[in-house]
Amino acid sequence: MTTEIEARARLAQEIERGASVLSSRVVEAFLNVPRHPFVPAFYRRDGAKYVPTRGLNDEWLRAVYADDVLVTEVDGVHAEDAPDGGVVGDATSSSTTPGLMAEMLDALDVRPGDRVWEIGTGTGYNAALLCHLAGAATVTTVDRTAGLVDAARERLRGVGFEPTVLRADGAGTPPLGGPFDRIIATCSVRRLPTAWLERCVTGGVIVAPVGNALGGGAVACLTKLPDGGAAGRFLHRPAAFMPLRADGSNASPGLPAQVSGLRRTSVVGARALDDRAFSFWADLCLPRTVLRDGGTLHDPADGSTARVEDHPGRPSAVTTSGPRDLWQLVESAWTDWRRHHRPRREWLTLTVRADGAQTVGFAASDGGTMSWLL
Repeated sequence: MTTEIEARARLAQEIERGASVLSSRVVEAFLNVPRHPFVPAFYRRDGAKYVPTRGLNDEWLRAVYADDVLVTEVDGVHAEDAPDGGVVGDATSSSTTPGLMAEMLDALDVRPGDRVWEIGTGTGYNAALLCHLAGAATVTTVDRTAGLVDAARERLRGVGFEPTVLRADGAGTPPLGGPFDRIIATCSVRRLPTAWLERCVTGGVIVAPVGNALGGGAVACLTKLPDGGAAGRFLHRPAAFMPLRADGSNASPGLPAQVSGLRRTSVVGARALDDRAFSFWADLCLPRTVLRDGGTLHDPADGSTARVEDHPGRPSAVTTSGPRDLWQLVESAWTDWRRHHRPRREWLTLTVRADGAQTVGFAASDGGTMSWLL
């Protein structure tokens, strides 16, 4: 039977092999901080259901120490409390892929004694890693769900860490203990909340996933500037996180069941958006309210909808309705992306001004520039 120490060592080796360059301190944190106390149960997908997996056995241990995301909550039901037959719904909390966690922590560049604010406690595993890197006395972590906060606090105490763990709105009033040298979010945002910028010291670092409805989200790493703004770039690795929800609601507008309207063809098929490098670029060119489900795009703000059906060997069929052709915006984005040699997310910059304006920028090889307001 695999021991927990062996499983932990293999995970650290896998994380180190999978990343370009990682600080030895980050790898050491994964070697020294166990994951299994924070995910005593998790869900596996079985068709339309999420079925809980529990128990201290070899299969469970291998899954816990694999470099995979583990869903821990579905529609507010924790895996520990789920019936054996499973539940149907949407995942609402998870333990992030350790490899992605490592790259975010590496970008955060935490030093001993740094005052750290984490938004999105979740299971508490990332908070434990932050405690190892900075020291528990200077780490503050917040989450919107009372059950998650209480469980994480106990699990952190169980492995020897006692940071400040609070139930709070991550986008609202910052917790006491700041200003902070390092701020990290484990939930995605469309725009960085002003509270994060205000409570970060000059020269401090903010690492946060920027949400993308098309599926190509990215993690931004910003440095706080003397003028009150911040600037930085996106990490190479794509990232899909649960969105930050200030009110505790997981409801989101749905897509129309059917799309009827004008029909045309396109050489850009729906599968183009499965390329997460392109989908990140395309999302910048679309309304920030756009929703996607497979080959359907919908803007609930004005009702515009586009449905794309791929046909191997011939052009895709596009059906559009509403005041705008959303797929035409994707086609234009595709043309620009290819013309600029398929820019990767790390080629783009993010600038946040002190007045709240947030801009993604791209400097092309021909000397031209492009920018998008978030």
